[in-house]
Amino acid sequence: MAIDKVEYWRELADYDIETAEVMYGGGRWLYVGFMCHQVIEKTIKAYWSKIKPDEVPFIHNLLKLAQSCGLVSKMSPEQLRFIAELMPMNIEARYPSYKEELAKKLTPDYCRTIIDKTRELKLWIEKQL
Repeated sequence: MAIDKVEYWRELADYDIETAEVMYGGGRWLYVGFMCHQVIEKTIKAYWSKIKPDEVPFIHNLLKLAQSCGLVSKMSPEQLRFIAELMPMNIEARYPSYKEELAKKLTPDYCRTIIDKTRELKLWIEKQL
C-alpha cells in the first residue's frame, strides 16, 4: 500500500526535527540550522500535497514554496521573518567559506531558538492541513 504524499512529507519532517535535536546534542550547530530548514521545507511540501493535485516542485526556496501553494497569505509577519532566517541554512551545496560564515552565527543558544521556532512553525503548518 502506497503512503499518502502528505503523510510521506510529514514523516520526513518528523524525522528531521529529531535529527536537529541529535545534532544539537552533539554540538553540530551548522547541521541544526540545515535540519530545521529541511523540516520547514518538508512541512510546506506536505501542505502543498494536501491542496494541490500537481507534484511538489523540486525547489528548496521556502518562500517560493509557501507562495506557490498559498500558504504565505496565511502566515504572520513573524513567521515570514523566520522563513527568511532559515533560507540561508540550506547548506547542501554551499562552499566551505559560506558554511564557515554561517557557522559563526549558529551559537548553542541561537540553535535552541531555531529548533523551538521550527517546532512552532511546523505545528502551525500542520494545523492548516
